[in-house]
Amino acid sequence: METQLIKTEDGSHTLFVPGLNEHYHSIHGAVTESRHVFVKNGLSYILQDLQKIYLLEVGFGTGLNALLTYFEAKKHNIFIDYVGIEPFALPKEVYSNLNYPDLIGDKTAEDVFKRMHETALNERHVLSPFFNFKIMGGGLEECKFVSEKFHLVFFDAFSPDVQPELWTELIFAKVFEVLKKGGVLVTYSAKGSVRRAMKNVGFRIERLPGPPGKREMLRGEK
Repeated sequence: METQLIKTEDGSHTLFVPGLNEHYHSIHGAVTESRHVFVKNGLSYILQDLQKIYLLEVGFGTGLNALLTYFEAKKHNIFIDYVGIEPFALPKEVYSNLNYPDLIGDKTAEDVFKRMHETALNERHVLSPFFNFKIMGGGLEECKFVSEKFHLVFFDAFSPDVQPELWTELIFAKVFEVLKKGGVLVTYSAKGSVRRAMKNVGFRIERLPGPPGKREMLRGEK
């Protein structure tokens, strides 16, 4: 999949996919969006109750959300078991040019980011004493979860206009099934069809203020 490197308004990179006319992250600020949607309204929201978090990300993509989550775990002294789903792994010549490690402010960030992108698929890796990491190849519809139950889901697939098949009741029902009771899903999309699909499978929906350039985002609880 051809991509082009783009610098967003907060100085962090995103990737543009000409074939889909789609960006991986907001052009108004990739790191700003990730911190707002996934860290602030997802991870930080459930941190008050948990010291060990099982987290599923639909759309590992550039690895930005995973990298920020790693350093949030380090900062708050919590343990995170991270599982990402990614059917379109980025080649080294693409991910090695992303500037996220430079923006973290930790000398280990570059090595962590590299290991995230280079670990073998479908195997759990210990990136640190506080962070387990696993990437499942293929799409969500193909993934089989045997025993995993998650506290938190980052739903960060390409937009409903580009990949409508990933924003259906069938998909959200599968995610709902693997969430623990009280588990949370956060996503940048607040589209009406997405909200209805989530609600119809059992999520309690909140519409929250979105990141710069976006009016709203969604958080669903089981």
